[in-house]
Amino acid sequence: MWSRREWASSARRAKFAFPVYPRRGLRPATPICDASPMRRSPFPRIGWPACALALALLAGCSDEREPFARLSGLMVDDALGEVSGMAASRRHADVLWVENDGGNTPVLYAVSPRGSLLARDRVEGVANTDWEDLAAFDLDGHHYILIADTGDNGGLRRTLQLHVVEEPASLKDAVLRPAWSVSFRWPDGPRDCEAAFVDAAAGKVLLISKKRHPPELFELPLRAAAGATPVARRLGTLAGVPQADARSLRDRPKTARLIGQVTAADLSPDGRTLAVLTYQDVLFYPRKDGESWAQAIARKPRIESLPALLPQAEALAWSANGAGLYASGEFRPAPIFYLDPTGD
Repeated sequence: MWSRREWASSARRAKFAFPVYPRRGLRPATPICDASPMRRSPFPRIGWPACALALALLAGCSDEREPFARLSGLMVDDALGEVSGMAASRRHADVLWVENDGGNTPVLYAVSPRGSLLARDRVEGVANTDWEDLAAFDLDGHHYILIADTGDNGGLRRTLQLHVVEEPASLKDAVLRPAWSVSFRWPDGPRDCEAAFVDAAAGKVLLISKKRHPPELFELPLRAAAGATPVARRLGTLAGVPQADARSLRDRPKTARLIGQVTAADLSPDGRTLAVLTYQDVLFYPRKDGESWAQAIARKPRIESLPALLPQAEALAWSANGAGLYASGEFRPAPIFYLDPTGD
């Protein structure tokens, strides 16, 4: 673990000057600055404002451990400016897959937990209408990633798409083709959705609505018959999602209304705990043996607050070993935080 002095020394070697703003309760999970002589700067291809922000963030890291969240890395590549979904690879150790929001190219990016870009894989034959979440899962001995093209801010889309690609064997720029896709619709008209996860054991994709309160949970078949357009089945609503109080709604109505909106979700590798992301919290819904997801989400969740330095939180993924989660958002440079549910 690096101390603040080591962070500062690394940054000075990169020939940047930056102010030091001590911030309690935040420390990196692993070193982020690479002072190797093979690289002239730990922050390639970004402008001075982004560098200043990134270095200030690093300089503010203290040696004290915060129980739930700690800084893991920074995504600084120009291509990663609107990260809206994340999944931890089941095939490659210490690799995260991320995607950009709608309107960007249909590409999956492999990054390290420190934020280094490892590979760009274009998904052939599909469009990024509004990609909003990723989910990694194993099925029949294969490692897959589900892409949820389910965003609909304007409430205009009659059908939405789920694309499933098999994880590539190597981390290099490549072209991927969907193993299968599912086109579906909602039962009662359009809605925005930015959260999807896969229950592979049940053969289901679960989706959570964003803007309705309380958020709704739906399910779809993981695979659909050729030519079929399944209708998502509503299972229930999520209990205990924090909402803004009357004072906040009065004083800052625009931002206050965003507090309880669900922006991502992921299922732990053991299939027992659902983690749900909002703009300010992570909610944990454990599922008991023999229990349905409708029953699990009806109970009040455990709630943990996100770090203040995680702007526009929209990406969440359980680590491959299920020990913790990674979270990031639509911002550049985008910090990656490691979240420890145990607080150890």
